Amino acid sequence: MLRCAHSEYAKGNRVQSNQICLCVPEPFEEANVLSDRDLCAFSVKTSIFLLFLKEKLDCSEHGNRPCSENERALGVPAAVYSFTAGTIFITVFGNLAMIISISYFRQLHTPTNFLILSMVVTDFLLGFIIMPYSVIRSVENCWYFRLTFCKIHYSFDMMLSITSIFHLCSVAIDTFYAFCYPLHYSTKMTVPVTKRLLLLCWSVPGAFALGVVFSEAYADGIEGYDISVACSSSCPVMFNKLRDTILFMADFFTPGSMMVGIYGKIFAVSRKHARAINNLAENQNNQMKKDKKAAKTLGIVMSVLLCWFPCFFTILLDPFLNFSTPIVLFDALTWFGYFNATCNPLIYGFFYPWFRRALKYILLGKIFSSHFRDTNLFTQKETE
Repeated sequence: MLRCAHSEYAKGNRVQSNQICLCVPEPFEEANVLSDRDLCAFSVKTSIFLLFLKEKLDCSEHGNRPCSENERALGVPAAVYSFTAGTIFITVFGNLAMIISISYFRQLHTPTNFLILSMVVTDFLLGFIIMPYSVIRSVENCWYFRLTFCKIHYSFDMMLSITSIFHLCSVAIDTFYAFCYPLHYSTKMTVPVTKRLLLLCWSVPGAFALGVVFSEAYADGIEGYDISVACSSSCPVMFNKLRDTILFMADFFTPGSMMVGIYGKIFAVSRKHARAINNLAENQNNQMKKDKKAAKTLGIVMSVLLCWFPCFFTILLDPFLNFSTPIVLFDALTWFGYFNATCNPLIYGFFYPWFRRALKYILLGKIFSSHFRDTNLFTQKETE
C-alpha cells in the first residue's frame, strides 16, 4: 500500500515534483534506499514510477525474475508460435469471410444475421488486435510493452470476450422467438429491436471493462499489489474478490444461465411438437429436421459456452486462493476461451451450406460483380 506524509524530507514521505504528489511504499520507510534526489529524477507517470521501484526492490522475494531469466525448453517457443499463428490466421480470415458474406449478399440481410455479423466482428477484432500480443505474453512468459498498454490490452481483451458472450445470448433470444413464436417473430424481432440488442452487447461490456481497469478499482484491498506490479515481468492485472464476483455473475453466469434456459425451452417445445404430430406421416420428416436443427444449435451454443467457463471460473476462485493460480494455467484457459472465436467460422463452414457457397464466390472473386449481390445462397431443401 502507498503512504503519504507531510514532511518533505522524511523517508517514505511525499515529495513534490512538478506540482505532482508522489508516494513511496511503506516498506521503504525503515530502509534508506530512496533519496529526495532519486525521487525527483523520475517521471511523474505511474508506469515510470513503477519501473523505478522495480530497480530498487529485490523482486526475487516475490518469485519474479527478469524476462531474460525466464526458462523455456528448446524448441517449445517455435512449436507454440506455429500453432498460435495458425489459430490466429483461421480466426482473422475465417471471421473476415463471414463479415464479407453477410455484408455483401442481400439474401443474408436479416435481423438474425445482423446479430451474427456483429458477433463475428467481435471475434475478428479479438484475433486481429488481441491474440498476437497474447501470444508473445504466453510464449515468452513476459510483457515487453509498457504498463499502460498492458491495461489497454487487458481491458479490450475483457471487453471483446464478454461482448462475444452477450452476442451469443442475443442470438439465443432471436432463436427463441423464431422457433417458439414464429407467427409473432417479424413483429418481435424488428430492426430497431436488433439495434437495441447490439447496443447492449457492446456498451455494457465496454463500460465495465474500460471503467474497471483504468480506474484500478479492481485492485482495491489487494495487499501488496503495488509491489507485485512493480516486480512483475508479465502483464499484472489482479481482481479483488468483489470485482471478480461481479465479473463472473454479471458477465458470464447471468447470460450463460439465460442461454441454457432459452435453448432448454426450445428443445422442449421441439419435442412437444414432435409428439403432437407423431401420427401425421407427411409432417414427420419436416419436424424431425427441425428437431435436429434445434439440437444442433443447442450443441453449438453449449460448446461455445463451455470454452469460456474454465477461464471465468478460475478468475472467480483466484482471489479466494490468494492469487496462487499458476500463470501457465491462466494462459492455457484464456487460449481455450479464444478458441471459441476460431471455431465459429469452422462451425459455419461445416454445418451451414450457404456459408460454403458464399465463401466459394468470395474466393473466385465473383463478389466484385454487383449482380452477384442478389445470388440465391439457399437451396429449396434448406428453406423448408
